[in-house]
Amino acid sequence: MKTDIILCGVGGQGILSIATIIGEAAMNENLYIKQAEVHGMSQRGGDVQSNLRISSDPIHSDLIPRGGADVIISMEPMEALRYIPYLNKEGWIITSSTPFVNIPNYPDMEVIKADLAKLPQVISINIEQMAKDNGVPRSANVILLGAAQKALGIEYEKLEDAIRRVFGRKGEAIVEANIKALALGREAQK
Repeated sequence: MKTDIILCGVGGQGILSIATIIGEAAMNENLYIKQAEVHGMSQRGGDVQSNLRISSDPIHSDLIPRGGADVIISMEPMEALRYIPYLNKEGWIITSSTPFVNIPNYPDMEVIKADLAKLPQVISINIEQMAKDNGVPRSANVILLGAAQKALGIEYEKLEDAIRRVFGRKGEAIVEANIKALALGREAQK
C-alpha cells in the first residue's frame, strides 16, 4: 500500500486538521507516514500546501515528485489546479467548488471549472454550503476528507476512529460534528 497525498488550500481552512486525521488513521494501522513542511500556514489567507506520504513500506523522502501524487485534496479550486503537475495520470482531485478569492487577479471560475473538467477523476463539492446546511459550519474540511476517503484507500471506520482521537479532548459535541461531516462527504462522493 502506498498513497501520496497533496493537501492544499489557504491558511485557516483546516488543511492541518485533515493531515492530522489521515496521519492518525495511518499510524493506527501501523503504516509508515511522512509529512513535508507545510508552507504558508503562519498567514491566514496565504497558500498552504503539505505533502503526506503513507506506505506499508519505509518511506525515504517526505516530498512527492512531479507526477507522483495519487490524490490532491484541496480546500480551494484554484489551489487544486496549482498542483496538477504533481498528480499522476490515474490520480484523484477532491476539491471544494467554492473559491477563496484572496488575490486581485483570481482566475474566472468558469476557466477553473473547465480546467478541472479536463481531468479524468475529479470530485468537486460545495463543502461550505453543505457544512452550513447541515449544522456543522466549522467542519467543511472534514466533509472534503469524507469525499476523499475511497481515493485515500483508508477504511472509513479508521478515519472515524482517528477523528475521535484527534478531537476527543475538545468534547463530544466537536467529535460528533466531525463524524457527521465525514459521513456527509462520503455520501456526496457517491
